Amino acid sequence: MEKHYDGTKIAKFIGFALVGIFMFFIPITINEKSTIPLDHIVSYIQTIPGWGPVYSGLIVTIGGLLPFIRKDWKKSTSDMVFSIFKLAGIVLIAMAIFGFGPAFLHAPDIIPFIYGKIVVPVTTIVPVGAIFLAFLVNYGLMEFIGVFMQPVMNPIWKTPGRSAIDAVASFVGSYSLGLLITNQVYTEGKYTGKQAAIIATGFSTVSATFMVIVAKTLGLMEYWLLYFWLTLVITFIVTAITSRIYPLNKKPDTYFNNMDGSPEPVQKGNRLRRAYEEGMDAMEKAPTVAESVWDTLKKGIMLALSIGPLLMSVGVLGVVLAAHTPVFDIIGYIFYPFTMLAQIPEPLLAAKAMALSIAEMFLPALLVTEAPFITKFLVGIVSVSEILFFSASIPCIIATEIPLTIKDYLIIWVERVVISILIAAPILHILF
Repeated sequence: MEKHYDGTKIAKFIGFALVGIFMFFIPITINEKSTIPLDHIVSYIQTIPGWGPVYSGLIVTIGGLLPFIRKDWKKSTSDMVFSIFKLAGIVLIAMAIFGFGPAFLHAPDIIPFIYGKIVVPVTTIVPVGAIFLAFLVNYGLMEFIGVFMQPVMNPIWKTPGRSAIDAVASFVGSYSLGLLITNQVYTEGKYTGKQAAIIATGFSTVSATFMVIVAKTLGLMEYWLLYFWLTLVITFIVTAITSRIYPLNKKPDTYFNNMDGSPEPVQKGNRLRRAYEEGMDAMEKAPTVAESVWDTLKKGIMLALSIGPLLMSVGVLGVVLAAHTPVFDIIGYIFYPFTMLAQIPEPLLAAKAMALSIAEMFLPALLVTEAPFITKFLVGIVSVSEILFFSASIPCIIATEIPLTIKDYLIIWVERVVISILIAAPILHILF
């Protein structure tokens, strides 16, 4: 029996969906910069005098002290460790703002890089993005898209159709936006822990705009479209594989805090009609715009408070280890057999570059700027498709409720790098 809906509610469903799509997915050009409107807003906010030092300083300081104020720092060993890292984040952001501390930490690619390029923009975009997130997830758009994407997402990636929104949000926005959406939907009981873990480690890539920076650094802009689409396809192929192997295949298929959850119903019949009905049903159950925005804003601020100090401390630690210790040279030998097998020019250099990706995804590109073309192209692909790195994406996931451990991150990272090499290298040899 067909359902009929009030015209005002239909108009709201369409209007709210268009607001969400416009803010997160439609690049526009302002002052010769082309990016999504949300990113333009964040860039403008960051031009406010004193924004970086005052805002990020407060976010990192309050976030670092919160575990001790709430007395939950000693709940578990991991809570203790991360609480200590958060305290370290307070010290490091003070060093960034006031300029004191060891000179080597103030090299352009250490504290200034983590502070200016990661901490300030990410802690800004998370709460600002949360304001508009309500239009994307609360008023039926995810349910509408989910009906169409269900036949694709579930069989290939073991995730609901609505997770297509997460994947697109990461590529056109950033991993922090994708993770904000994933965590929100997971805590609402619309993803299981397993699904959220697959999405967080498989779809939350750096944005297309950052891929441009990687391509420019490696001299690949002549092949930009090929680089972009190859990276996109390989990233999602790798995710289809990792979703079926340990540790992701062993994650419990249960909902947040063992709630009943709202699994996506299997859709049959007229898919357009079902998509419309699912979207409108969600629209009818949704709270007011003010309630939705206030709820997502509060969650965004709390996520920023949790992410900020970890980005600062873990990010600095990662790039210091990369720049001043042989740790990643040693880790590179994990990938050496695979770069040899794939017949990559300068295989040891390529392997060491890929090892750096766990610290910061941009570091591999800096190491191979003078390498042979195929080596540069492969490193450019892998640095994006590996997804997990300690300067940003891993601390962002740690700050969410998604059930993943440090061991999980490391295993999935190794899997993603190895599988990316084995898929990308033959394609590059055929093309070039």
